[in-house]
Amino acid sequence: MDPEPHEPSTGVVLVPHQPPSEHSGPGAQGPSAGGNSGTMSQDTEVDMKEVELNELEPEKQPMNAASGAAVVVSGGPEKNGLVKIKVADDEADAAAAKFTGLSKEELLKVAGSPGWVRTRWALLLLFWLGWLGMLAGAVVIIVQAPRCRELPAQSWWHKGALYRIGDLQAFQGRDAGDLASLKGHLDYLSTLKVKGFVLGPIHKHQKDDLAGTDLEQIDPAFGSKEDFDSLLQSAKKKSIRVILDLTPNYKGQNSWFDSTQVDTVAAKMKEALSFWLQAGVDGFQVRDVGDLPGASSFLAEWQNLTKSFSEDRLLIAGTDSSDLQQILSLLEPTKDLLLTSSYLSNSSFTGKQTSFLVTQYLNATGSRWCSWSLSQAGLLTSSVPSHLLRLYQLLLFTLPGTPVFSYGDEIGLEEAVLPGQPVKAPVMPWDESSLPSTLGPVNSSVTVKGQSGDPGSLLSLFRWLSDLRGKERSLLHGDFHALSSGPDLFSYIRQWDQNERFLIVLNFGDVGQPARLGASSLPSSVDLLLSTQPGRKEGTPLQLEHLNLEPYEGLLLRFPYVA
Repeated sequence: MDPEPHEPSTGVVLVPHQPPSEHSGPGAQGPSAGGNSGTMSQDTEVDMKEVELNELEPEKQPMNAASGAAVVVSGGPEKNGLVKIKVADDEADAAAAKFTGLSKEELLKVAGSPGWVRTRWALLLLFWLGWLGMLAGAVVIIVQAPRCRELPAQSWWHKGALYRIGDLQAFQGRDAGDLASLKGHLDYLSTLKVKGFVLGPIHKHQKDDLAGTDLEQIDPAFGSKEDFDSLLQSAKKKSIRVILDLTPNYKGQNSWFDSTQVDTVAAKMKEALSFWLQAGVDGFQVRDVGDLPGASSFLAEWQNLTKSFSEDRLLIAGTDSSDLQQILSLLEPTKDLLLTSSYLSNSSFTGKQTSFLVTQYLNATGSRWCSWSLSQAGLLTSSVPSHLLRLYQLLLFTLPGTPVFSYGDEIGLEEAVLPGQPVKAPVMPWDESSLPSTLGPVNSSVTVKGQSGDPGSLLSLFRWLSDLRGKERSLLHGDFHALSSGPDLFSYIRQWDQNERFLIVLNFGDVGQPARLGASSLPSSVDLLLSTQPGRKEGTPLQLEHLNLEPYEGLLLRFPYVA
């Protein structure tokens, strides 16, 4: 008999059901038993029960009975019963659970509908409107923002202090004094953050004898030309410039010999300038130019010679004059000439007079770059009382221009003047052993070694100010604004564009007094950077309205730019 057809759509599986066979027993007959045996007819009703699956013992129930799958036992007309089990269609369920998205044709059809077209155009329009809005905002900000001030062109001597080593032997101390040993002190000059040093004079020279003076030859007492070349190379590696002093008659009565020899001296000077420029010297210094007839024209000629070789070369002129008109006459025909003089020594060491001198000099020189010192060659202690040394260091480092110091100024070195003896350059006290034994016991606090280890020493102050001077734009090339103050006070502001501002307040008096700063543009509070007197902590905010200075105190204060 053919089985019933399978109906996939109903999810029913037909399982053939075998009727139970008759058990053998007493009186039972098998298929071949005796003569009464025969084949059971297919039409004969069999006395047996149909066993339904739901009446079977639990261990005989189908495995998926718990899942609720329908089990149907057919007891219909078929002889061999079939059990119909309805199971889940796994493929159909998986297909229903998995979302395959739209086909390409369906997607194109939907994308082209009017609703989506309008949506895309709206989003595209919003994107470009937002982009154009941000662009317009950026343009407005750029247009309305304050312009950064263009930085002025600056050469190396604009960026830090210069250091004079007039007497090579005195600078190096005992058992030294030549060019070869000077290389060992270049590291010390680096710690001072100076941009260059003025060396000598070191040329071959006989006192008051022009014929015995050779500006192109080095005095054998200082070494050879090879020693000088080696010094130049060593200094160059440390970014220190070398300026050569070519004052002709530096040992004689008149630095420029007799007035009748001016033309000869000028010709020798031109030849020497060309020679040393070719040798790699970074600049020259000539002193006592006030004693040189026609000095301004000679200075202009020598300046043109150095600048024609390179714009990066410097000419320094020195004079003992403190007269402003004479100083201006020397400066007038030249450009980029640095002039050291005794102009500031007229201050009588009062705040009011110092303020007047500085302001007058800056107004008279206009846009010309200035240099600041208290003499053309001497020590600071020769012009300034010892209790004002810190104040003047702060002043020279914060004025607009190049500060120029002599060796020993950084430690307060004083000239040793012995009765009946000519004034000699003092020996640099590197340590206790570097000074002559005739001077007796030496206090370590006056030596370079002793002050290097003391953060409150004059040397530490010099190094700190020199380092700051070379980093801050307001001090490098900032504008200068003097403030009104009392008779013993001198205060001014240094500022550049949108950079941090510096306020300097100096008390030249021997009593403490309030600052009394008359400037409405100043903030109410400033930060303390430096005090020349102990007792104040760096970084402390100070209220200007209640600011008081100690005797001989100088303050370096800072405050931010406010638009």
